[in-house]
Amino acid sequence: MTERTLVFRTPPDGVDVVHDRLAALWSEFPAVSDTDRMMFETALIELTSNIVQHGSSDTTIVCRLDLDADDDALRAVLVDTAEPPRIDIGDATMPDELAESGRGLALISAMVDEFRLERDGGSNVWTIVKTRSSPPS
Repeated sequence: MTERTLVFRTPPDGVDVVHDRLAALWSEFPAVSDTDRMMFETALIELTSNIVQHGSSDTTIVCRLDLDADDDALRAVLVDTAEPPRIDIGDATMPDELAESGRGLALISAMVDEFRLERDGGSNVWTIVKTRSSPPS
């Protein structure tokens, strides 16, 4: 198993810090298929982007990202200090094809096998899990 943790603040940090941490994870755990990697990374970057763009707080939002990869799955737990989001991720569906926004949560749900949001005290706890589609090389 390979684990990585990242703490960042938004502002000033954005999705670049998550891209960097994922690059480090892939270099230490290279046996992940290109498809699994792309789907997991796309879902996580979309989730992070949503928090950076839509998260509300009277102060800086502090985020902690825990990543782990093993022979069975890729996992991310992203905890943020933003206000509780006014969404139901279980109802996430693709909007009309002409809509200019609103695809993020549905995209995340489509890319991973597990996507959930829980509220723990003053934090949002987002979890995504992508079951690996092929055995490690």
